[in-house]
Amino acid sequence: MSAIVLIPARMASTRLPNKPLADIAGAPMIVQVWRRAMEAKIGEVVVAADSPEIIAAVEAAGGRAVLTGQHHQSGSDRIFEALNLVDPEHRHDVVVNVQGDLPTVEPETVRAAARPLQDASVDIATVCAEISRAEERTDPNVVKVVGTPIGPGLMRALYFTRATAPHGDGPLWHHIGLYAYRRAALKRFVSLPPSTLEQREKLEQLRALEAGMRIDVAQVGEVPLGVDTPHDLDRARAMLAVR
Repeated sequence: MSAIVLIPARMASTRLPNKPLADIAGAPMIVQVWRRAMEAKIGEVVVAADSPEIIAAVEAAGGRAVLTGQHHQSGSDRIFEALNLVDPEHRHDVVVNVQGDLPTVEPETVRAAARPLQDASVDIATVCAEISRAEERTDPNVVKVVGTPIGPGLMRALYFTRATAPHGDGPLWHHIGLYAYRRAALKRFVSLPPSTLEQREKLEQLRALEAGMRIDVAQVGEVPLGVDTPHDLDRARAMLAVR
């Protein structure tokens, strides 16, 4: 496999304006995410931005970024445009999507996202971590993956939900929004219309499952902090200040 890591980033954020440029430990948040992706060492890393300001910040840090449209409804749409801009020759057959608001993501988590694609029958790969806090088991903001084990630290996704599932004794798994796509799978995915369960659960990945695409999930040790609010930003600053 030849992988490329694409990081979608947009300036619009209702809860945290200009989020990609928020300073964290002396660097814009998008630069911190780019650094974590570079440390994963799985392939070229490119930021897919919607504004020149983001591009300037990444390039000032020595990274590469491309300007994409402001009309995209999702990160997967944005990275598909970026993929065709930076790799029209189809040199890369695997695309890893690292969200631009995960400044504390561990490089190993980025690597783990692509690991299930070693099985040629897998279309999309992603990651999860076991839920350890009781309140997260019933929190609809914590997306759970329901899957069947297929190997050590690996499961095949059967469903993603905001509900507490599956029922009964046993672990629950917190889905982490990092994805690795086969290039052909990404192309198909972005061409599909929103699906019934996707719209009901507000979970884009259900579109792929409803279309019969296979998603496998690698288990990792912890959930990276997603920065959506000023409080999250303060936490990220504290975490990276001690690195």
